[in-house]
Amino acid sequence: MTVRDALAAAVPAIAAAGCETPRLDAELLIADALGVDRAVLHAEPDLAIAGAQARLISERVRRRVAREPVAYILGRQGFRHIELVVDSRALIPRPETELLVEVALELPERARVHEVGTGSGAIALALLDERPDLVVSASDASPAAVELARLNAARLGTPLWVEAVAGMPAGDRDLVIANLPYVREDEWDGLQPEIRGYEPREGLVSGADGLDAIRSLVAEAPAGTRLALEHAPGQAGAVRALLRGAQTRRDLAGRERVTLGTVA
Repeated sequence: MTVRDALAAAVPAIAAAGCETPRLDAELLIADALGVDRAVLHAEPDLAIAGAQARLISERVRRRVAREPVAYILGRQGFRHIELVVDSRALIPRPETELLVEVALELPERARVHEVGTGSGAIALALLDERPDLVVSASDASPAAVELARLNAARLGTPLWVEAVAGMPAGDRDLVIANLPYVREDEWDGLQPEIRGYEPREGLVSGADGLDAIRSLVAEAPAGTRLALEHAPGQAGAVRALLRGAQTRRDLAGRERVTLGTVA
């Protein structure tokens, strides 16, 4: 088998399964199995693939055809300037969440930041990577997610304190950031199979209007706490109404994505 053969088999199979980017998915899976950059696949289409590598590619393509996310198959996902271990213990970090990082990067030197619902640790670890002067901590209600975040911190050599606790731990902070669940109950069945079949539902769905987790955090936070909250574009007005002096930032697609405000 050659690279050309592997792609010729994988791309149609992945496309037939309904995946949106079959060529890209196949190239990522094959390049990783071979331990090469994707550019090698284009430069050397006749590169021979050994038997063990061919079996690994076949297994990975089978998983992708079953709509398992590429990030879970590879076990990693890039987020800003870092690469994270990812698995079903936490959601896969998404590009729109980078806006929360950008908001926190505006803080003054040595500002204290806490992330609630850290999942894989993506936001907190990206902050420390780009602003090591910040005092950053994180928490998550899921002990399994906390294990994953701690693993990522150790791999990156980043001194992040991660606590397993629901809600917001006690302590003084200049900013609390959170990408909490905000999918409505009635939206679940319409989500992509990659999400419904593999990512943790508790990390996505939050009540009839999707705002239960955000309301709970606002209610729990002490008066005067400064919050930065990710949400769906259609929820921006409702989130602003929960906070004093609230303003909403738009993501790269122009959608209202992160709201900053103070707990009354």
